[in-house]
Amino acid sequence: MNLNKVFADVQDASRELLSLSDNDINRILHAVADAAIARTDFILTENRKDLERMNPQDPKFDRLKLTAERLQGIAADTRNVATLPSPLRRVLKKATHPKGMRLTKVSVPFGVIGIIYEARPNVSFDVFALCLKSGNACILKGGSDADCSNRAIIRIIHDVLAQFNVNPHIVELLPADREATAQLLNARGYVDLLIPRGSSSLINFVRQNATIPVIETGAGICHTFFDRDGDIAKGAAIIHNAKTRRVSVCNALDCLLIDAGRTADLPALCRPLSGKNVIIYADPCAYNALRGHYPDTLLQEATDKDFGTEFLDYKMSVKTVQSVDEAIRHIQTYGSKHSECIVTENPAHADRFCREVDAACVYVNVPTSFTDGAQFGLGAEIGISTQKLHARGPMALEELTTYKWIIEGEGQVRE
Repeated sequence: MNLNKVFADVQDASRELLSLSDNDINRILHAVADAAIARTDFILTENRKDLERMNPQDPKFDRLKLTAERLQGIAADTRNVATLPSPLRRVLKKATHPKGMRLTKVSVPFGVIGIIYEARPNVSFDVFALCLKSGNACILKGGSDADCSNRAIIRIIHDVLAQFNVNPHIVELLPADREATAQLLNARGYVDLLIPRGSSSLINFVRQNATIPVIETGAGICHTFFDRDGDIAKGAAIIHNAKTRRVSVCNALDCLLIDAGRTADLPALCRPLSGKNVIIYADPCAYNALRGHYPDTLLQEATDKDFGTEFLDYKMSVKTVQSVDEAIRHIQTYGSKHSECIVTENPAHADRFCREVDAACVYVNVPTSFTDGAQFGLGAEIGISTQKLHARGPMALEELTTYKWIIEGEGQVRE
């Protein structure tokens, strides 16, 4: 199936979006939130069809699952986006040319944004809300695992758009097959930007095969370094929250680094994890410190592959380091530039960690679980960018705009 007609329809619809006022957009967002609640039974029925095809033990199962409570949260996020200031037509810079022309740098939409994502049906709502608010049309390419859920959500959104006489092509969901992915990756001239959300393998595939600009998001190999001057109570709470709050998300803790002088405190730091049956893969020093103090069935000796792994499960590696230097080097080697944390009462160590760790979000005595657009006051996020060009960290409305220069004059000419 050739999708160029779909791509062209979305591109045409993106131009129609420019005529909508911010008030129009906000009314549509509130209506979509209302419809999500009113049609909860329909969404959950379709979601169950997807869940029935997945093993409940699969780490993706939790991301795929929708509940009435989660839909309430999604609706609240959608309404919250409506309350945010429009990111469009902001004057970013003004200047006057020596010849008298007025130069204005103004924020504008990208146009058409393509999103490729896996078993996360909430993304369908989040992306639509953020793209609409920022004046962008969007093309969604979800995974086959969540296809019934995604199609139910887009059907509801299209019904709302029809009520407002808005072109439904401002959001399109592609078929869930690989051919659709290949065509989207090569939709030059139709799609202005691609954003993959999901595993590192998905992101790498998109980056290596796309012929249009890509912003990398999602893959999180997150570390917490317990420094020699770390507080045990803070450390235990931070490690437990970062690892177990929600294991299937990209800001979950994957590797605990601990200063060699504090390995005697490992049992206290890790004890809360046993209540959630977290499997620990420990290096020899950490293993000896934990043996007899952590359930034998949950303690294993680490191998090289356990470092640099995004577990997305109740699993965590532990690595002993000799200093802040070694902790930073380990993060540079194995991290994904997502979110990193230090637990310390030493201001000099905290300052050095913040300066030298190369990541979108760096935490001092706070768990990485806070890396989230809503927690940063941005509304529902479209993803966490782990690259450095254009956007970094939680991406929301501002990051979904680019800019243009407007030059006004009275007939001036250049010699």
